[in-house]
Amino acid sequence: MALQCGILGLPNAGKSTLFNALTASDVPAENYPFCTIDPNVGIVAVPDARLAVLERIYQPGQVTPAVVEFVDVAGLVRGASKGEGLGNQFLAHIRATDALVHVVRCFEDSEVTHVEGSLDPVRDAQIIETELLLKDLESLARRSQRAAKAARSGEKDAAAELAALERLTAALDAGQMARSLTLSDGEQALVRQLNLLTFKPILYVANVDEGEIQHKERGPLPTALAEFAAAEGNTIIRLCGQIEQEIAVLEGDEQSDFLAEFGLPEPGLDKLVHAAYALLNYQTFFTGSSQEVRAWTVPAGAKAPQAAGVIHTDFQRGFIKAEVFHYDDLARLGSEQALKEAGLVRQEGKEYRVREGDVIFFKFNV
Repeated sequence: MALQCGILGLPNAGKSTLFNALTASDVPAENYPFCTIDPNVGIVAVPDARLAVLERIYQPGQVTPAVVEFVDVAGLVRGASKGEGLGNQFLAHIRATDALVHVVRCFEDSEVTHVEGSLDPVRDAQIIETELLLKDLESLARRSQRAAKAARSGEKDAAAELAALERLTAALDAGQMARSLTLSDGEQALVRQLNLLTFKPILYVANVDEGEIQHKERGPLPTALAEFAAAEGNTIIRLCGQIEQEIAVLEGDEQSDFLAEFGLPEPGLDKLVHAAYALLNYQTFFTGSSQEVRAWTVPAGAKAPQAAGVIHTDFQRGFIKAEVFHYDDLARLGSEQALKEAGLVRQEGKEYRVREGDVIFFKFNV
């Protein structure tokens, strides 16, 4: 499965600059609202140094990394939930995403206008959260009308659904985000079916300037945003979008030299992709052969048949067993044969929970 993240924020927060860096593409990033009109979708490889080791061991014809899909769309403004700017069109595009990457401007620049007229990261974050909340209330109201009609006609389970919708509506109306609520299994299923925006986890990206990113400690603006994010159970990273866009077009030694110049241990975009994985508690397993080495993504705690289904539904449907060993052991011993001789290759059944870094060969019959 590919993790899909929606990139959102106010106009001129740096969303398109970040997207350009992620995809090394050329989406316009002009100094005016709504430069990004149609959604831009980019597929980004998940950085994983283990693939190079596996490539050396298996000598495959192809190496395929895990990927994250990023959707960059028009900036939100106040009133977006009611159709201001391009809000309604925008919000429809992020409903299907797994998580939200909220880019918040944390840099001063007199040449880049701010749609609110001043710089205040917490206020800006609250504007976006309010619009998501209002849009969810609109979705709940429409669904409640249908459920009420069905309940009056005696339709089975409609009354229970209506009660759940009323509880959700009351909570959101009081300013609570759906992700902060303690929900029953039925309520969780309903929330997922509705694709409520406030149920999606948020990764805040503090878009800072060159001076800020060179300091290990956060400055006042990203610190304020971090405190706001922590209070809501969300996470934050710092990036300098402008630097990341420059890094993205460099290769090899040039990129390393550029990072060293700014005292950065790695591209911030690597940090962003890994943070997105951690946000959803995803993990990676591998398959390896002379044809292909590939990284796959599953939720943490996934059982072997579920992991098999990520490769192909037939693998899950006809699952027999999984031959499993760990990347660390393979990297240390250098070959599958050496692993077998050391007794480090296991046969696992349907109840086996996949671990981060497992290398798996699935056996199935359909």
